[in-house]
Formats: sequence, structure tokens, C-alpha cells
Amino acid sequence: MKAVPKPTPDTQPFWDGTAAGELRIQRCRTCERRYFYPRPSCPHCGSGAVEWVRASGRASLYSYVINHRPAPGFEEGGPYAIAVVELEEGVRMMTNIVNTEITPENLPLDLALKVVFERRGDVHVPLFEPAGGAA
Repeated sequence: MKAVPKPTPDTQPFWDGTAAGELRIQRCRTCERRYFYPRPSCPHCGSGAVEWVRASGRASLYSYVINHRPAPGFEEGGPYAIAVVELEEGVRMMTNIVNTEITPENLPLDLALKVVFERRGDVHVPLFEPAGGAA
């Protein structure tokens, strides 16, 4: 059984976005910088004047590890690519790479990716796949 995230008041707008097929991140209205993970104030300038904005859903592969063993939150049948992607907006987030064979040859750094959503319980989890389709 895969792990099912539990929304909190700070993260609910993010999960509302994923349910609508949108990847949302926060932007500070004071310093104009975008960031992720959700929090009530800007990690750059400390301002509480933050808003939710829609991200493009395009990213590049920044870093990853291939996990070959079942772990809590992962079903058997791996391997799994546990990755950090850099969104087109300059924000990094942790995720999984899906819809491609999980090998180092198929996962070069800077690989162009696009967001896809997987329903888990009451939430839709953002995952990423190669932008050019499955390899």
C-alpha cells in the first residue's frame, strides 16, 4: 500500500490544486520569490504576505536515488526513483519519477520532466515523468 499524505491547514491549497490537476507553489508578495514546501511565511525574507500560484508543471531532474527494496509507502515491484526535481519556476521539490524504466541510462540529470497526478485515497500526489514520453 502506498503512503497517503494528510493535508493540513497550511498544505490544503496545495492538495486542492493537485485535485484540480494543477501543481501549486507559494510566492511571496514582498520579495516576489517562489518556494516549496508550503509554509505560512516566506523562507527568504520572512514576510507573511504569501500567495498560492500555479506552476507550469515542467521540471528537470536535479538529483535522484534508485531504491531497489520495498520500503514503507512503496509497493513491491520496484525499483523506484526517489528524486529532487527543479521546477521551471526555480523551486525544487522531492517526488518520484514514473512511467519510464528506472535505470541510470533513462534518468540523466537535467532530464526534461512533466507533472502527472496519482490518486491516493482522498488526495492526488504529484509525480513526474519524462516530458518526451516513456523511455
